[in-house]
Amino acid sequence: MKPLSPPPFLGLSDRQRSEIEQYLKQDRPLPDYYRFLLFNKPSQVELLWDGKSRKTTDVILPFQTIEQIDEPRTELTSGTLHSVFDLHGRQLKGWTNKLIWGDNKYILSSLKNGPLRDQIKEQGGIKLIYIDPPFDVGADFSMEVSIPSEENNKSYVKEPNVLEQLAYRDTWGKGQDSFLCMIYERLILMRDLLSDDGSIYVHCDWRMNSLLRLAMDEIFGKENFRNEIVWRYGKMANAEQNFPSNHDTILRFTKSNVCCFNLIKGDESEYKERYKRYLENNKVYYKSVKGSKDKLIYDRCRKLERELKRPLIGTDILFDFDVEFKIQSDVFYAPIVKGNAKEKTGYPTQKPEKLLQKIILSSSNEEDLVCDFFVGSGTTAATCEKLNRKWICADLGKFAIHTTRKRMIGVQRELKENGKDYRPFEVLNLGRYQRAYFIYNSNPSNRKEEKERNFEKLILQAYKAFEVKGFKTFQGKKDSRFISIGPVNHPVSRLQIEEIILESIDNRITKVDILGFEYEMGLFPSIREEATKSGIDLQFKYIPSEIFDKRAVERGDVKFYDVSYIEAKPIINGNTLSIELTDFATFHNLDNSEKIKEKLKKGKDQIIVTNGNVIRISKDKSGINNQEILTKKWSDWVDYWSVDFDFQSRKEIIKIKSEITNEWEEKWTGDYIFDNEWQSFRTKSNRVLELVTTPKEISDSKTKVAIKVVDIFGNDTMKVLYVKMR
Repeated sequence: MKPLSPPPFLGLSDRQRSEIEQYLKQDRPLPDYYRFLLFNKPSQVELLWDGKSRKTTDVILPFQTIEQIDEPRTELTSGTLHSVFDLHGRQLKGWTNKLIWGDNKYILSSLKNGPLRDQIKEQGGIKLIYIDPPFDVGADFSMEVSIPSEENNKSYVKEPNVLEQLAYRDTWGKGQDSFLCMIYERLILMRDLLSDDGSIYVHCDWRMNSLLRLAMDEIFGKENFRNEIVWRYGKMANAEQNFPSNHDTILRFTKSNVCCFNLIKGDESEYKERYKRYLENNKVYYKSVKGSKDKLIYDRCRKLERELKRPLIGTDILFDFDVEFKIQSDVFYAPIVKGNAKEKTGYPTQKPEKLLQKIILSSSNEEDLVCDFFVGSGTTAATCEKLNRKWICADLGKFAIHTTRKRMIGVQRELKENGKDYRPFEVLNLGRYQRAYFIYNSNPSNRKEEKERNFEKLILQAYKAFEVKGFKTFQGKKDSRFISIGPVNHPVSRLQIEEIILESIDNRITKVDILGFEYEMGLFPSIREEATKSGIDLQFKYIPSEIFDKRAVERGDVKFYDVSYIEAKPIINGNTLSIELTDFATFHNLDNSEKIKEKLKKGKDQIIVTNGNVIRISKDKSGINNQEILTKKWSDWVDYWSVDFDFQSRKEIIKIKSEITNEWEEKWTGDYIFDNEWQSFRTKSNRVLELVTTPKEISDSKTKVAIKVVDIFGNDTMKVLYVKMR
C-alpha cells in the first residue's frame, strides 16, 4: 500500500518525508525537531512530559464528618464544675475549620464541584493556598514513634504507609514525568478554587523548581508570576565539590492582576543588612550604613549596658530597641525547627511557623480562608489559627492528620488560656464514598455484581489468600484460616458475624479471619468470646486504604491491621460523670521477627512490632539473639484518647445532589458525629497520659458515651458505653 503523502503546506522535503517513513516503519520515535514541522508551533515556551493532560478529575464525593473539636477541654476547679478558661478566650461561631484525610485530587475535585463550594464562597473564597509537596524523591519520610515506658527514650522508626510510600517514593521516584502529572492536575484544580484575588505559594527546592515554574506559567499565566522567594534556613552541610545548600525555593503566583498583598517588616536578617556590625572597646554594636543613627545606637547601647551591668551582644540590640526594620525582601530567613523547640512535632518534613507567618501575613487578612493540601505536621493550620485566619487543610497520610489534630488542640488550649479567641475544627474524610467510587465507577462497563467479585479478588490477592466457592459467608482461605470479607459501604455487624459463626459450626471450621473496612461499635471483646465458646478462633482485621492502589497490591505491600479494642468504666458521682480508660488491647504485627533475626548483624539491635508488642531484638558478639519487650503495659500503646459524653446527639448529615431537581439535598448517613469534649495525649515534651477524665455534668438520666483511642501509629479505635446515671 502506497503511504499517504503529507499535505503540501507542511513544506517537507523529499528527504524529510523519506526519513519520517523510515522512523514509522521501524517503530521509532521521531526526532523532536519534526514536532515543530508537523504541528502548529506553541504560542509560548511549553513544558512537555509523558502523560501531560489538562483534563482534571470532576468527581463529587460527600465528605464524612469523623469528629468535631469544639472545646479544647474542660477542667474541675475548687470542687465546682466549670472550665478554668471560662473568663478567657472563647469559641468563635460560624465557620468551622476543616482537616481532611484522603487523596487531595478527590478532595480538591469535591471542594470545587460539591456543596462545600458555596460555604467557601460565603467566606469570601480561598485567598491563599500554600503547599509543600514532597518533592525530594530521595528523602526518608519515615518518622520516629516514641515508646512511653522506655527509660532510655527509645523509639520505633515508623515507615510511611504504603500509600505514602507510593506517593513519596514510587510516584516521585519514577522520575519527573510522574511528579509533574500528579502536581499539574492538582494545581489546575487549586487555581479553579482560588478567589479572583487569591495567591498560591508552592514550596520546592533545586530538584523541581525550574520545571514547576514552567508548569505554573502555563496554569496561572506567566504574567501572574510574582516572586521566586528564597527560604534561607541556616542549615549548611559540608560539601567538597559544591557550595553547601542553605535554601529552598517558594514560587508565588496570583490568579489575576488583582491580589491581596500586605507589605510586612523584615526580621533580624534584614536589620543586619541595614547596620554594619563593628567592635568598639570589645563590645558588639551595629553601625548604620548611612551613618545617620550611629550616635543613637551607640548611646542606647551604653545606657543598656549600664542597666544590665554586662557587655551587649548583637541580639540584645535587636530585641531591646524598637527599631524600624526594612520591608521584607524576597529572601525569607526562618531557621529550621530544632529538636527542643516548642513547636517541634517529630514530623520529618516540618516547616517553621515563622516561615508560614511571613506568607500568611503577606497574602491574606484576618478572617480570610487559607488552604494547604499537603499539610504534613500542621504548620499551616497552627499558624492560621494564631493569626486569626480560617483554614482547610488536607493530607494523604493518616499519621499527618493525627499529628495535626493533636497540634491544633494544643493551639486551641494555648489561645484559650491566653484570652484569645479560637475556632472549632472538624476532621473529615471521603471514607465509604471513595471506596464505592473506586469499586463501582472505575470500570463502568461491568455489572455491579461483577465489580464486587473483582474487588473481593483484589482483597484476597492483597491478603495473599486464594478464592473459595460454595460458602455463604466465606470468600477465601489462607493456610488453615477461612476468610470472610465485610461490606464496602457499611460496618461489619453483629448479625453478619453471627452468620459466620453458624456457617463455621455447620462446616466444622475453627479458624476465621474477618476483613472489614469498619466494625459495628460494641462488638469487642464480647463477640470474640462468643465465638471462642463455640470453638472458633475469630480474628478481626481492618482493610487498609492502600487496597485502592493496585500498585501496592501487586507489590504485596498491603498490611492489614488487627482490630484493637477498648475497655473503660464510668465513674458516677451524683449528676457528674467521669470515664476511666482501663485497657487497650492491640494485636499489631508489622515486622517479621524471624527474618530480622537472621539479617541482624552481631553487636546490633533493632526495634520491631510483632504480636502486639514493641520488641528490641539484639544480637550479641557470639551471634546469640536476645529480645526485650519495650511496651511494658497496655497504656504504652495509647498516644491519644478522647471522650464524647453525649454521643448520638448530633447526626451526620451530608448533601447529595438530587437527580430530579438537581439541587443539593440533606441526607442522614445513619451515623453520628463524635464531639470531642475531653482529650489527653502525649507530645514530644510531655509523655504523661491521663487515664481518667475530669467530671462532666449530665442532666439526663442516661447517656451514651463514646471513647476514641488513637494508638502510637495513628490508628483509631472507638467504643460506646451506655451509662445509666440514676
